[in-house]
Amino acid sequence: MPPRWSRIPDRKDADYRRLDDRMTFATHVPLFTAVNSGMWFFKILQKADWSWSVWVTGIWAAILLAHGIYVFAIADYSEPVATTPAPATGFKPREKSAKSSKG
Repeated sequence: MPPRWSRIPDRKDADYRRLDDRMTFATHVPLFTAVNSGMWFFKILQKADWSWSVWVTGIWAAILLAHGIYVFAIADYSEPVATTPAPATGFKPREKSAKSSKG
């Protein structure tokens, strides 16, 4: 069951940012596991000479480790994040002209 948030989600909320970062990491781990296990399964099954597979796994594992260290040890959730306002989208309504239609 997915976690429920008791209030309106807001990136300025430290608890929400912490949960969001941990959920992102929790998505990163199974993605790494699925892709790498599939890659190694087919490498072994086909007896292929994929020397690049070691590099892919090693670099991705290092990135995953850095991601985990950041989320669980380095990230500071004590201060709110400054957000920039979203750019205006769509059309602006026409402004009424200053001229009077009566003359």
